[in-house]
Order: sequence, then C-alpha cells, then structure tokens
Amino acid sequence: MDFPDELKYSKEHVWVRVEGDRAVIGITDYAQESLGTIRAVELPSVGDELEQDDSFGSVEARKCLAELYAPVSGTVLDVNEELDVAPEMLNDDPYDGGWIAVVELDDSEELKSLLSAEDYAEAVSLADEEEE
Repeated sequence: MDFPDELKYSKEHVWVRVEGDRAVIGITDYAQESLGTIRAVELPSVGDELEQDDSFGSVEARKCLAELYAPVSGTVLDVNEELDVAPEMLNDDPYDGGWIAVVELDDSEELKSLLSAEDYAEAVSLADEEEE
C-alpha cells in the first residue's frame, strides 16, 4: 500500500495535501482497498462549510456505504465532478485523479492533529493485526 510522505492523514482514512491556504482531500489507498470496488460518490457542494470530523459525503462500494469525515474545517472551493461518472478513479488513482474536494482552510492548526505517512501506516498495520 502507498502512503505518500507529503500528505497528512486522518484516522478516518482521508488524506490531505496542503497547498498554501488550501487543502486537497481524498481517501487513502488503504480505504479504497478495504472498501472494494467503488460504485458511487456523494460529493459536497462548492460553498459548503466543513467542520473537522463532521461527515461531508459518502462512498458507495460493493461491500458497504462509508461516510467521509472532514479532516479539516473550511469552505469547499472545488469538487472532483469526474467522480460522478467515474467513481472507480478512487480505486485506480486515490492520490491524484481520485481527489474529492479542495477546501480553503479555516484553521491551519487543525493540520497538527493529522498523522504523518509513517504514523498512518503504523495505525493501519495495527488495525489489520487486531482484525486477524
């Protein structure tokens, strides 16, 4: 599994790429693999106000319907509308083509509560061990 070092990660399996005062958000490689084939994505709307840890959309997969939880607070500036017609992009390219939303950060201090790639990899490894 791939966890790029330049990203931050939430315990809810969402990644954040910080670009100045903006955050690009998507689901992790671990999340898409755990969910299986993704069939649909409920995206937030441009202009929506997100609060850290609140639900902002969902992903429907073969196995289940999973809520998406905001890793940061902010205003949605853009959404990846390609996911409406090609939700499988989340499976195929979760870190680039499969991004979900771009958010203008309300509070960059919230980024400190997110995990590094190394810490996230350790967390999912421990979760997998507990399931065995």
